[in-house]
Amino acid sequence: MTLTRRRTTAAGATALASVLALSACGGEGSAASGETRTVMTAHGEVEVPAGPERVVVLDTAELDSAITLGVKPVGSTRSDVASGFLKYLPEEKVEGIENVGNIAAPNLERIAALKPDLILGSDIRDKDRYDELSKIAPTVFTESTGAPWKENFLVHANALNRQDEAEKVVDAYEAKAAGVTEALGGRKKARELTVSVVRFVEGADTRVYGRQNYIGSILADIGVSRPAIADKAPDGFSVDVSPEKVDQGDADVVFYTSYGDPAKSGEGRAVGGALWKSMEAVENGRAHRVDDETWIQGIGYTAADTILEEMKELLPKGSGGSEG
Repeated sequence: MTLTRRRTTAAGATALASVLALSACGGEGSAASGETRTVMTAHGEVEVPAGPERVVVLDTAELDSAITLGVKPVGSTRSDVASGFLKYLPEEKVEGIENVGNIAAPNLERIAALKPDLILGSDIRDKDRYDELSKIAPTVFTESTGAPWKENFLVHANALNRQDEAEKVVDAYEAKAAGVTEALGGRKKARELTVSVVRFVEGADTRVYGRQNYIGSILADIGVSRPAIADKAPDGFSVDVSPEKVDQGDADVVFYTSYGDPAKSGEGRAVGGALWKSMEAVENGRAHRVDDETWIQGIGYTAADTILEEMKELLPKGSGGSEG
């Protein structure tokens, strides 16, 4: 996946409700073959098939959305062509999906050869290719990725005509997030816990994640607090730190990942060093290595389901009830 910082927007309940309202006009199986529907996108209204059958997706978020909604795309880009699709996705769900290139560098000839009837993507990845893609098939783009993942999911669901399924997915996620908060001892106990996310990056500085990103939104949903550095990200996304300042990512609990080879990302050197070992979370046995593909790259509800399960297991259990 490209390491270009994501331009993000808020995804509040009002925005989610408005997208659901736009989706209300259709339902799976309700339209005859050849019928179209109108979907609101980053490029205005787009006419899409009422029941798309040959979908191409251009990023991990769109792939997660499709799989979550029971749609197997005919083609998809990959974050790393050599390693295949993100491993948290069940093998049977991605088996047979054609590789159409790297994220932000799709192969338009391969896409056209698949004869898609719908393409899902985003401006932040492929804005310059939108016109070309639109000549191949109806193309539904969101503006960005990352922080507005919930809002984007509903756009994807609308384009795929899977609104009923989407509502069930959202309800299940909210229930599971509430269950994690409950396991922490309730909302008050959750707020007393600071949680940090550190990502070692091959070829770049280490990232300490802020609030305006995918994983930040999930942490907000379970109600935990963030360390002070999370609020110092100039764009809300992350703060880059050198290996000599990795302790700035300390908190009650630290989740850390590597993008790329841990030996080249700086993870191996950092976690073996005195600075890392002196961090409060490490000393207390609360620094947990997690899967980068799931926690950072997935950007969807299937990934979030796994993340919440792992959080419930790894975060300290509370003894309180559901106090406010």
